Amino acid sequence: MLLAIDIGNTNIKYGIFDGENLAASFRVSSRISRTADEYGSVLVGLIEDKGIAKTDIDGIIISSVIPTLNYTICHMCEYFFGITPIMVGPGVKTGLNVKVENPKEVGADRIVNSVSAFVKYGGPLVVIDFGTATTFNVIDNSGAFIGGVIAPGIKTSLEGLVSATAQLPMIELVSPKKAIGKNTETNMQAGIIFGFAGLVENILKKIKKELGAEDLKVVATGGLGEIIAKEVKSIGIVDRTLTLDGLKYIYKLNKEIKETK
Repeated sequence: MLLAIDIGNTNIKYGIFDGENLAASFRVSSRISRTADEYGSVLVGLIEDKGIAKTDIDGIIISSVIPTLNYTICHMCEYFFGITPIMVGPGVKTGLNVKVENPKEVGADRIVNSVSAFVKYGGPLVVIDFGTATTFNVIDNSGAFIGGVIAPGIKTSLEGLVSATAQLPMIELVSPKKAIGKNTETNMQAGIIFGFAGLVENILKKIKKELGAEDLKVVATGGLGEIIAKEVKSIGIVDRTLTLDGLKYIYKLNKEIKETK
């Protein structure tokens, strides 16, 4: 079985693949203060609850946007599973041609999502990841990553609004029935949800114009992708396992390359 680990700014996502099938997935919060023992104990407990033994794991791959956590998670993999993981980064084959000024600046999560989306849906396409930041990743018809957009995240914006004001409360992020809210909560929901829907629509409009591709596929992923997709007609696909699937593809590619040497 393959253990795929996506270290994000807010959460770490774990996926256990049995062949092509995602047998189990989990999320834990990303905390730099946690030790390898703490991460390992939690993870082993989660997989055992699903009837999976840690000895069933025979491969591990990691993507990360928190460099300070990399050593901790790699050490956890080696200590608890006896496996040195593949870390998505320089030297790892992804099959993705990154056509930007400085490819090293592109986050591993964006690379993995782009690989996954092109394999699953073909190009040209845009992948929108609604995470701590909202990223737009543009892949052309040949499967090359040609650039994108980084915007504030939905939860990040809400937390910033609440922390910077004296009387605005933390609210549930759901779509209100109307744009004109009748109380503070629905006022804020309209501002956040409809505001981000407008942001997404305008950015997609500009991307399509620059590419000259009105039939561009748009794939959404991330925790709040489904909510925004309901408000934006251009989003044709919502794929919650996009990143984990991408890690699976990259692991298989590197395993095949290693076996042919």
